[in-house]
Amino acid sequence: MRRHELTDHEWELLAPLIPRASTGRPRVSDRQVINGMVYKIRTGISWRDLPERYGPWQTVYTRFRRYAIDGVFTRALQQIQSQADAAGDIDWLVQIDSTIVRAHQHAAATGRKGGGHRPDEPDDHALGRSRGGLTTKIHLACDGKGRPLALLITPGQRHDSTCAQALLDRIRVPRTGPGRPRRRPDRVIADKAYSSRGLRSYLRKRGIACTIPEKNDQQRHRHNRGRRGGRPPAFDRHVYRRRNVVERCFNQLKGFRGIATRYDKTATSYEAAVSLASLLLWARSL
Repeated sequence: MRRHELTDHEWELLAPLIPRASTGRPRVSDRQVINGMVYKIRTGISWRDLPERYGPWQTVYTRFRRYAIDGVFTRALQQIQSQADAAGDIDWLVQIDSTIVRAHQHAAATGRKGGGHRPDEPDDHALGRSRGGLTTKIHLACDGKGRPLALLITPGQRHDSTCAQALLDRIRVPRTGPGRPRRRPDRVIADKAYSSRGLRSYLRKRGIACTIPEKNDQQRHRHNRGRRGGRPPAFDRHVYRRRNVVERCFNQLKGFRGIATRYDKTATSYEAAVSLASLLLWARSL
């Protein structure tokens, strides 16, 4: 095993989750191709610069794009989460947050205006202009052990609170037996950026407890209204101390240089890369 390649244990977990062709001519080994994808995401190099030991770079890239468009890595991530949930290994004290990723000039050359040619590809390719230039934002929900449960890719200027509901709706852990997938955390922890009436009402309707500090201006507004302002939202400082787990999860994801800087032109490819990195974090924790 070379550096940045799958261990035997990781491949044993991932191999059943990767689709295999049942007909056609013999193709490059699945493990060899997946190792090429991992190497590319881990180092951030260009597809054309992949070492020859992973086979033709066109083969690795073509299969990665096929997997990205078909949602292979997203389904594989859900399946490995399902196995962990069946073993009681998921801590449903869920934390949500986001991080900004700078887009490389190669990712920015997309002809962004009206550039989405596929129904699942946004017109702006999840590229937005903020203080750092063209950026992308990764919204993440992780379990209490710092492993990704759901992710959402948006332009960099998108505010966290407007994406919280869409992010939580993406949590979907299938059951290994009969029954609906689990979609509801026991509790959600978030920082002040997520403090809004809309999100608190959404969580209350779903029966999800939350630990979100109230913004200073919201506190003043409530005090100024007197009795009409209502009671302050419940806040447990001891539980809130665990919010650093999501920061550590981002730290692990950004250990992949292809995640810390966005080189992919399309949001579909970049989301697939983040899903593959998340899949490896899960495989290494089991």
